[in-house]
Amino acid sequence: MKYIIYCRKSRDEADKQVLSIEAQLAELQEFAKREKLEITEVIVEVKTAKVPGRKKFAEVLKKIERGQAQGILAWHPDRLARNSIDGGRIVYLLDSGKLLNLKFPTFWFDNTPQGKFMLSIAFGQSKYYVDNLSENVRRGMRQKLRNGVWPGKATYGYLNNPKTRGIDVDLEKSKAIRRAFELFAGGAHSFTDIANYLHKFGLERKNGKPLHINEIRNILSNKFYIGILHYNGEYFEGTHKTFISKELFAKVQQELKRRSRNLQKSYRFPFLGLAKCRECGAAITAEQHTKYYESTDREVTYVYYRCTKKLGKCSQKAVTAAVLEEQIRRILLESELPESWAKTWRKFAEADEIAERQQAQTNFEKLKAEKSHLDKKLSLLLDSYLEQVIDAETYKAKKNEIFEKKLAIEDQIGQISAGGLNWLEPLKEFIETAANCGKIARAKNNGEDLSIFVKRVGSNFCLANQQLLFSPKTGFASLRAPAFARSQLKAEIENSLLVGAEGLEPPTSSV
Repeated sequence: MKYIIYCRKSRDEADKQVLSIEAQLAELQEFAKREKLEITEVIVEVKTAKVPGRKKFAEVLKKIERGQAQGILAWHPDRLARNSIDGGRIVYLLDSGKLLNLKFPTFWFDNTPQGKFMLSIAFGQSKYYVDNLSENVRRGMRQKLRNGVWPGKATYGYLNNPKTRGIDVDLEKSKAIRRAFELFAGGAHSFTDIANYLHKFGLERKNGKPLHINEIRNILSNKFYIGILHYNGEYFEGTHKTFISKELFAKVQQELKRRSRNLQKSYRFPFLGLAKCRECGAAITAEQHTKYYESTDREVTYVYYRCTKKLGKCSQKAVTAAVLEEQIRRILLESELPESWAKTWRKFAEADEIAERQQAQTNFEKLKAEKSHLDKKLSLLLDSYLEQVIDAETYKAKKNEIFEKKLAIEDQIGQISAGGLNWLEPLKEFIETAANCGKIARAKNNGEDLSIFVKRVGSNFCLANQQLLFSPKTGFASLRAPAFARSQLKAEIENSLLVGAEGLEPPTSSV
């Protein structure tokens, strides 16, 4: 009689007593040698048996049906089946005479009514084990959710704590996530911008590339960040610490809704929502018109931006998309930062960041030492009070005094831990935006990018007499100014960076 050796172990096997594939194979080969069984081939599978559909197992049964073998050698019946369908197929093959025998080193079987009865019981026990295990897992997950604890892998900005089995804030990546929320809420950064920003902090896909746009959408709409768990269509109140305020989250949801509403229109009307009418204050809408030219026998489509005139009478005329786009490109070109300036400022910013981090570490260690000293003073004060060296009033007064100092130090430590380089972030963003303004302005067919970048350059956009007017943001106003003012801006920023690099107070104004 010919036998096929079948070995199986699932990667998610919860039963630690199940032997590895190598161990099963060694046991089975030794058993076959001892029992003098003729082995035609060995088939190995790494897949769960709790549901039907195993390819290798189906291959074994086909070989049995074709008569290529008459028996199966496995370590235990639960290696063959842990569901009623696969177990039934084995029993049916035994009943039909195509499968003559089964051999197990750990289980007795004879091809008799009693043997098949015992085999069916073994298959039933295997199915019960899987069903019970799944139910226990689900029960445990439901209890964790009732306790306000996320039962799965922590989302971006959080870490799974193996000791407490809870979710902790990732001190570094949580800052990047919060900044991403702030950038997106401003409306001047695309999903790709956010993905590239997070990529700098190691928030990426398994292949090392920036997160996909859909993943960015999921992050920005995930209520986990405001303490709400959503699992299997149900909401639970979480107990984990949050670092995104409900106000910021609400702003991001409004921005997501706005972009979703304009998504289908954005390829035709990329400048929707950019400006208002200066004359009446109403919103600017876009519309498409098709004109037929008899001389060339063709139709041409034009896009216009105009005032909705929903707030009353308005005399403003529409402006074509081509004219508006040309104005935006000119704004960006006039706001471009020379590459030589950008390189110099980046070097200053990097040097300043290193110096300030070193200074922050020094201050952190100093504050920790001061806090430890105050803890000792509180301990000595308590000992003096317990030994009746000082009275209750003196003890309370001194304790409150030391405690206030300790709270102040802890607040300073918290500020250092939260990051003391926040003043550099707006400047670094200004440098990169201004350096890329020219590239975006010179690129073709990039209406969406033009809309996003021009919002970084200015604010309060409005249309008047077919002209796009706006207020340049700090820094960009000087870049767009005459040569003398541009030189003055260069000197001011480089001086500020040099001052910061020397460890002195950073500038109070941000660009």
